[in-house]
Amino acid sequence: MIERLSKPDRPLILAFANAHSMNLLAKSESFFKSLCDADTVLRDGSGMETLFNQLRIPPGLNLNGTDLIPDLISLFNGRCIALLGTQEPYLRSGVDFVEKNLAPQSNFVHANGFHEEKVYLLLAAESCPALIVLGMGMPRQEEVAIALRSTLSYPCLIVCGGAIIDFWGGRTTRAPLWMRRNGMEWFFRLQLEPKRLFQRYVTGNMVFLARALIFPFFNSGLIQKIFRSRV
Repeated sequence: MIERLSKPDRPLILAFANAHSMNLLAKSESFFKSLCDADTVLRDGSGMETLFNQLRIPPGLNLNGTDLIPDLISLFNGRCIALLGTQEPYLRSGVDFVEKNLAPQSNFVHANGFHEEKVYLLLAAESCPALIVLGMGMPRQEEVAIALRSTLSYPCLIVCGGAIIDFWGGRTTRAPLWMRRNGMEWFFRLQLEPKRLFQRYVTGNMVFLARALIFPFFNSGLIQKIFRSRV
């Protein structure tokens, strides 16, 4: 799959869906449409595994963007890469990290995540990056991805990366490996930013589990509509 994504024959969107995104789409028809319109959506997190099992759908691998995107970037080494998201000084630090560790032969273009949509469309049209990583958070990055795909006419991969640029730039710290392997990275991040993430990880996780297990909101048809690959 990674090999196929690294050789796009048209503009393609790679997105990730976790418990937070399921809560968002329950309230936003436009975000639901954005996820459905992505070319590939990958399952991220143990909460999604619970949902898949509840619906008797094979959950497959847990593929979160923070672990997968660096592998993708290494396959784009030598081609132009755009990093669009977060803010300074983390954006510049993130670009430096990727250039030094993942794609030393690539040219980079970058912009913070607070511009109007047309700024990103113009930047991509002018520089023609083969890989565009969006680090704007949900649901904005998915909406920008759809706009980019509909505008660009050359082959490229557009990745909805969430906090990935913040991780590279040192704004956010990753959990220890043992916590990641046991699905506890959310708890680690909650300890670092309790005020900002309480609604998402505590209240949000409870709402997600209620929708999935107690008062079923999701159904197999809806989930299969989102998690289908067109690559």
